[in-house]
Amino acid sequence: MPRPLRSLRNRLAVIFGLIVLSAIGIVYFSVAPQLQGRLSDQKSSELVADSRRFTGPIEQVLGTDLPKEVVEGRTRLAAARASAEVIVLGVVGGTQSQVFVHVDSTPDGGLDFEDVRAVAERALRTRQTATATADTRLGSQALAARPLFGPDGARGVVVYADALSDVQANVSLIRRQILASGAVALLIALVAGYLVARALSARIARLEQAARKVADGDFSNPIRADSDDELGQLAAAFNDMQNQLARLDRARKQFIASASHELRTPIFSLGGFLELLADEDLDEATRREFLAHLQSQVERMRKLTTELLDLSRLEAGALELRPEPTDVGRLTRDVTREFTPALTQHGSKVEMKVTDPVEADCDPERVAQVVRILLDNALVHTPAGTPIVVSAARHDGHVRLEVSDGGPGIKRHNMPHIFEPFFSSDDDAQGAGLGLAIARELAGTMRGELRVRSTPGRTTFTLDLPG
Repeated sequence: MPRPLRSLRNRLAVIFGLIVLSAIGIVYFSVAPQLQGRLSDQKSSELVADSRRFTGPIEQVLGTDLPKEVVEGRTRLAAARASAEVIVLGVVGGTQSQVFVHVDSTPDGGLDFEDVRAVAERALRTRQTATATADTRLGSQALAARPLFGPDGARGVVVYADALSDVQANVSLIRRQILASGAVALLIALVAGYLVARALSARIARLEQAARKVADGDFSNPIRADSDDELGQLAAAFNDMQNQLARLDRARKQFIASASHELRTPIFSLGGFLELLADEDLDEATRREFLAHLQSQVERMRKLTTELLDLSRLEAGALELRPEPTDVGRLTRDVTREFTPALTQHGSKVEMKVTDPVEADCDPERVAQVVRILLDNALVHTPAGTPIVVSAARHDGHVRLEVSDGGPGIKRHNMPHIFEPFFSSDDDAQGAGLGLAIARELAGTMRGELRVRSTPGRTTFTLDLPG
């Protein structure tokens, strides 16, 4: 059974609708009652003001010997001026506890005595004008009771009353308008929310389709970033990720092809020499020569597999460093001495430029590995007799190691690729071309940097390490 709310556009449309519905409910159940209360208070305030303005003539005749008709006439006049019903209550025996209706401006259809009794007694008790609302047979009424006192005590209470029907009508009209406007706003919110959500869903669907293609290995469909909003930024980030994955995929395929090629060559060579060694008529000198070739190919495979393992561990971040206080200058001298036989065979001389102790907190084994790679690279890619300079010193708070050679230099078009795995600028050089790639990864793992600068007659590899 389909679930409509699983769709993002439906959920967003519902959310928009709920927000508008909540706003309508707040206005309807909070603002409207407050408005009704304020209008009722305003009506009561107007009655209090009318009681101050129009009660004077009644007060002059109330409690005197003048005929009741005089009080009635002035009461009707006050009612006409205030546009309200006016009731004059008398006090029995001068006390404040018993009141009665003395004059009513609207005796036929006006307020009942019980409607005004409570507010009149409260006004007498507090000696101040009191206000109230009462539910009468005429509907809700606003009341304002003004007490009248003379030298001998309470003389009476004048109550002004006005219907609240106009207030209720206005509030009811406002509520109907709120409901009508809210219904229109709710409909607009639902439609707009659905359309906006559908547009967002379409853009997200394009990202989903592109992600599925990337998961299947297809990196040829970039996402068009058609805006600068969050989804546009996500599309741009997705394109960057797709480009990086494409480069990584090409690098992986190239790496596998290069590694396979590098391993296939010595394996084929080993197979050929083993077939030749199986010949029983082979003389001893030739046999020893073939065995020497076998040994060299085995050594080549051992070095290649070791380098592949080191490079994979570095790229995976699985290489564990063991830093300790190290004299990098002394370490460089020791590593250089290891190359004495190779240097002698190559006919090259090494100039050491290490004067003072160069202390650093580093992994001596990995630093030595980088120096070995750089010295081996200098011997492999330079003509016999090329001078080599090895230096170690402090520079701007860092430890700097340099290996320079006086060879022909690196061609400009090869410079961007010099640290790539399996790259070699010399077709006749021995090795898989992994050494400099491993050295660069080792430098980065040690929070250092390996750089190269080359001109005809001088190539210098520089390793900077934190001091």
